Amino acid sequence: MDAATIVFGWLAFAVTHMGLSSAPVRTRLTARLGERGFLGLYSLVALGIFVPLVWFYFAHKHQGAFLWYLGSSPVLRWIMYGGMALALSLLVAGLIRPSPAAIAPGKAEVAGAYHITRHPVFMAVGIYGLLHLLVARVNATELAFFAGFPLFAWVGCRHQDRRKLASGDAKFRRFHDETVFFPFTGAGALRGLREIGLPLVVGTVLAIGLRVFHPRLFG
Repeated sequence: MDAATIVFGWLAFAVTHMGLSSAPVRTRLTARLGERGFLGLYSLVALGIFVPLVWFYFAHKHQGAFLWYLGSSPVLRWIMYGGMALALSLLVAGLIRPSPAAIAPGKAEVAGAYHITRHPVFMAVGIYGLLHLLVARVNATELAFFAGFPLFAWVGCRHQDRRKLASGDAKFRRFHDETVFFPFTGAGALRGLREIGLPLVVGTVLAIGLRVFHPRLFG
């Protein structure tokens, strides 16, 4: 039952996230509220669902059937550490320079993290969830919660791409054609790492900090 509640929370988050950003709904709401008003409503709805979802998970950790635990492997642990540094670096890079597909779009220019993936923020979220499924003690609630991150990232990225392509934006079309969906699947990935600069440093520092304080903050 706890896992089902988490799944329902993810579905509600995904439906409202993509529904509000769809062209017909966004156009009507923006006409009534203005651009800033729409972004405020969009953020409020997202936080109003996601924060209770996270709270519910932490209140019901390790509930339901036990599924697996792989975290005792040192190799997987180091994969986790390196992967989190990469995920946080992509997150920082995407927040500093938003994707042109985002709800508040940035410039449609391929540079830095966009040589690695077209959707650095979403992919960072997906990597986070996958890594935790790899090393966490996974019960039904962990599967429902952490699997929601990569699934939402995949669906959300596809929705963003289709929405922007359907708008007929020629600059985004070129950006789309010059970038890749999944991280490190394109020829420019190493160039992206070289260009990412400060976000790579910040992401690595954040990953180290989370590793040190994780037991105290999250158990």
